[in-house]
Amino acid sequence: MTTLSQNAPTSKPRREETEDDDVRAKRRKMEEEKQRASEQVEMKKLENLLFGSLYNPVSFGEKEGHVEADDGSDLFRVDRSAVSQSLVSEDDDDEGVSDDERVIKKGGEAAWEDEEEKEININIAGVNRLRKLRKEEGEGLISGSEYIARLRAHHAKLNPGTDWARTDSQIIDRDSSDDEERDDDDDDVLKTNEDLVVKSGGSKLCSGVLEYSKHVDANIADPSNGPINSVQFHQNAQLLLTAGLDRRLRFFQIDGKRNTKIQSIYLEDCPIRKAAFLPNGSQVIVSGRRKFFYSFDLEHAKFDKIGPLVGREEKSLERFEVSQDSKTIAFMGNEGYILLVSTKTKELTGTLKMNGSVRSLAFSDDGKQLLSSGGDGQVYVWDLRTMKCLYKGVDEGSTCGTSLCSSPNGALFASGTDSGIVNIYKKAEFLGGKRKPIKTVDNLTSKIDFMKFNHDGQILAVISRMNKNSVKLVHVPSLTVFSNWPPPKSTMHYPRCLDFSPGSGFMAMGNAQGKVLLYKLNHYMNA
Repeated sequence: MTTLSQNAPTSKPRREETEDDDVRAKRRKMEEEKQRASEQVEMKKLENLLFGSLYNPVSFGEKEGHVEADDGSDLFRVDRSAVSQSLVSEDDDDEGVSDDERVIKKGGEAAWEDEEEKEININIAGVNRLRKLRKEEGEGLISGSEYIARLRAHHAKLNPGTDWARTDSQIIDRDSSDDEERDDDDDDVLKTNEDLVVKSGGSKLCSGVLEYSKHVDANIADPSNGPINSVQFHQNAQLLLTAGLDRRLRFFQIDGKRNTKIQSIYLEDCPIRKAAFLPNGSQVIVSGRRKFFYSFDLEHAKFDKIGPLVGREEKSLERFEVSQDSKTIAFMGNEGYILLVSTKTKELTGTLKMNGSVRSLAFSDDGKQLLSSGGDGQVYVWDLRTMKCLYKGVDEGSTCGTSLCSSPNGALFASGTDSGIVNIYKKAEFLGGKRKPIKTVDNLTSKIDFMKFNHDGQILAVISRMNKNSVKLVHVPSLTVFSNWPPPKSTMHYPRCLDFSPGSGFMAMGNAQGKVLLYKLNHYMNA
């Protein structure tokens, strides 16, 4: 009992001391946690101060405590305050400033300018690496400030950058500048010959390689027994005319698959040298080595024999051309005479006289003008309204002209010679006295017998009948020859004539074997 009474008082203080230690430990732990939390808060404040609000981004214009939308649509915002503030400050600064100065400021203002730049001159023509900065061929000395401006423009051209790295205002400025560049490009097009051959709304044909596909022969339903001298599409693009020395005039419906024969007409007294539709599609003019010619009325299926022409002694009317307005037929006569015949009355309405023999004709300017060439090596331009020669000039490198062809809009014409040379001229420049052709095509080595522009003037076909596969297609906008024409390992035999359908979808070519080869030009969608 005595022992228990002595030990009891001593155990109670020890328990109290243990409890005090636990409390102190908890307090110490709480203080450490508070200190650690305060340190994290200080770290976050420091990070926010240095790097922005990474943990609690606050949107401008919103009060603290604003609850964000649950869908997360407002979690990401673009800070445009700096841009808007700069624009406002610029607007404030621009008060009382002229429009020109305002444009300069908005374009960016240099922080420092070197006054000596305006005083020095730089010869950009004397250094090879600076010649690219010239705007004109003969340009030499420019000022220092202009030199720097051109360097910057050249750098911007080589390093356009990307849209995502630009501000909205820069993108808008660039879009407006692109529009201006497009306008400038339109002006530049006027300085080339492309506007002369490509109609508005049409697509530009690529140079180099011509995309095409070979179809069954156009006259597979009834091949000719002699050389083909004429092929021509009707204005409706489905009807094709073929004619040759077998004295038959044939008509085919062209679809690229069956090419059904519609009609065949036999002319007993006239091996056909040439046959052509009137551009309005109402008649077919047929001629041979005879004093007369035939007119076939398509609507009434009736042949009329016309000739000899009153007052003329020509024994052959085999070569002729028809005007674009379907009003006049021009025959090549004797001793340099050109015979003009009305398509309505079939009577002689007038004659034109060259100094040498006439070998080729081509109408231009919707039938108001006529081009002619021949034995004297000159090209004549006639005004059919006044019946006078507007101009005559030597065809460069020509001793005898053998073929002429005018582009559909009359801006260009091509002249072929007996030596295989083809010169392409701008008619306006030729009439102005400039006799230098814009292009000389010398890919053929024998006499040029036939030439033809397609409907939009982007292709010029050139044929020489003397050699096999002797046909070239010229890409007129670039003035280059298609490298894959004639096709390799082709069997064109001796080509003699060619025509494009009204939409240039088809190209038909007659040869000396009596076949009419048919090709589809893939660039053109319509036949």
